[in-house]
Amino acid sequence: MKISPVSQAICAALVTFVSTAQAAEEKKLEVIEVTGSYFNNYKVDDASGAMRTNASLLETPQSVKVIPDNIIGEQLATTLGEVLSNDASLSPGSKQRNREVFNARGFELSSSNSYLRDGHQHWSHYQQPIETLQQVEVIKGPSSVLYGQSAPGGLVNMVTKKPTYSPLFNVSADTDQHGSTRFTLDASNRLTDKLAYRGVLVKQDVIFDRQYVNGENRERDRFLGYLAVDYEISDNLVVSAYYDQTNDKAGLDTGAWLDSSGKVIGDKQDIYDFSWAFTDIEVNNIGTKIDYQVTDNWLVTLGYNEQDFSRQRFESAPKKPSDYSAGNSYESNPYDRYDDWQFKTAYFDIKGEVQTGSVQHSLLIGANSLDYYYGQLRTKGETIVYTPGEAEPMRPDISYTTDDSLYTSEYDFYGIYFQDLMTFNEQWQVALGGRFDKQNKENANSESFVPKFGVLFHPNSNATVYANYSEGFQPQSSETLNDETDMNHGMALDAISSTQLELGFKWQVTERLLVESALFDIEKSGVLVTEVLSDNPDFDTITTQAGLQRHKGVELSAQGALSDTLFLMASTMYLDASYERDEKYQGKTPVDAPKWSASLWSRYELNNAFAFNAGLIYQGERCADADNSVTKDAYYRVDVGATYSTQLANQNVDFRFNIENILNEDYLAGGGLNNVTIGDERTARFEVKVAF
Repeated sequence: MKISPVSQAICAALVTFVSTAQAAEEKKLEVIEVTGSYFNNYKVDDASGAMRTNASLLETPQSVKVIPDNIIGEQLATTLGEVLSNDASLSPGSKQRNREVFNARGFELSSSNSYLRDGHQHWSHYQQPIETLQQVEVIKGPSSVLYGQSAPGGLVNMVTKKPTYSPLFNVSADTDQHGSTRFTLDASNRLTDKLAYRGVLVKQDVIFDRQYVNGENRERDRFLGYLAVDYEISDNLVVSAYYDQTNDKAGLDTGAWLDSSGKVIGDKQDIYDFSWAFTDIEVNNIGTKIDYQVTDNWLVTLGYNEQDFSRQRFESAPKKPSDYSAGNSYESNPYDRYDDWQFKTAYFDIKGEVQTGSVQHSLLIGANSLDYYYGQLRTKGETIVYTPGEAEPMRPDISYTTDDSLYTSEYDFYGIYFQDLMTFNEQWQVALGGRFDKQNKENANSESFVPKFGVLFHPNSNATVYANYSEGFQPQSSETLNDETDMNHGMALDAISSTQLELGFKWQVTERLLVESALFDIEKSGVLVTEVLSDNPDFDTITTQAGLQRHKGVELSAQGALSDTLFLMASTMYLDASYERDEKYQGKTPVDAPKWSASLWSRYELNNAFAFNAGLIYQGERCADADNSVTKDAYYRVDVGATYSTQLANQNVDFRFNIENILNEDYLAGGGLNNVTIGDERTARFEVKVAF
């Protein structure tokens, strides 16, 4: 893989920073030995995404799951999907074309508006660079009030690692039984009294166990460079800046094919794509944040981010015949495609504390915006008819550069919002909020207003009972219905809307253990429903916005320490999801929305040197197609791991050994009839990590 000049510059800058930091350490620092649960506490007390401020979870009238980086590290996670498997409310979808799709409370998360990075909407059409993350926050339910357009199931907020003003220098290397490797460097320190940095470098090569028709294994090659700096201009003013680049090239695997009984057709290790099919991605993020503490009670924050995402996708594009059996011929329709996405986001927040009589107000007033551009070039090749057992066809001589047309799509939106968390006394709090949002898009301009309301009751200082009402919206693709054969031709179209009623309970059993439960009822409405008119001489159909999709369920979770040596993150969800009014899927269950799901990850510390882990993932039966004609079986997966910590040459060294799917369960993960993900077989991974 070719590394760009920008990536080389990042590497050079990191080496310079590290050398400077080490040279500056002429004095020995006092070493404080930390052992036991203090260092390995799984519990997180606050989250930044749900309330758009570092709010206590006990004062957040909404279900939020926070997955900290120590769990990410213990699991040797390399993808966001492996991180999100720690929350039972998220189920995996398709993983075709080197990206991941997820469902939250049964609703698919959109790559354009369901992911945040430090509060910015983030284009997420690729494997996220999780080595840069401090924690991942899963915000449950519609959340358009603070962020604008979003899916009903919720948001995933990725919180990045920040510079530290004390030395940090970690180097790690991990590998698995297939020969995959990953090398990671994470360094941070102060450069001056006012300036600090954080840098991350990753080089990863992955060898998958599935194979192409020519016998070669699918492979992936990834590079990541990340650099962030904080500059304290004064005690009240901090300016932060960051840049990261991801290069990710991988062979294509659009998934396995299922028969009518939900079983994989042919060998589960076979890939229908050809070995010359690939996707090559480059993602650049650059941005800044300014925090100005105006007074002790008022903070002003300004943030800006530019994300450039370019991708070449050279497809063989196999197509599953409706009556396909193993060994039959199938068609591939190759093409070469270039995609260019540009995401520019900005926000301005004012946060403050005021007192009116006996009521304390925590206020948030702000505005944010998104400027979206997409361009595509594409060239098609001739159809290939392939019969398994034959030699692999030659790569077609096509290139997107010969396309003399350019398809583009552009829009922008902005919103202004407010939020007030009112504290009446030690027992009662009320949260109010609202947002006005305007989208500017050719033939699809729209305006929306959404409210938010929550009530919190604290029976004691360690418990919260809450109820909330929240809304979300997703604009239609056009302002009006454009079909002259329809009775409602020209009808103005409202945005697709979603509402959630949630009742929850949070109990901090001890200072280190948080137990939560939530009942939720989410409705997605405003979807177009078209009915055929058989007895009307003037019109063929009538279309209304009567579509309704409803997801009801209950969640239970526990996170933290059960004792000084035993820790866990556990959750389970029951979900009743269906299309209640829909043109095609009336009464059906959405794809990859199981009724029951569960997740568990635990750690037991035998002593200061040895720690053991055990985990469980369970997904109930799921529909593989929208018609609910094919069902995928329920599955469970058991993972185990162990860490040994010691000192070598006066350096702290951790040795970690994990086995995923230790029982070698044969299972199908996310995806549908012609793009299902085959669950990985038993996989062993080993890591060495050195802290200098």
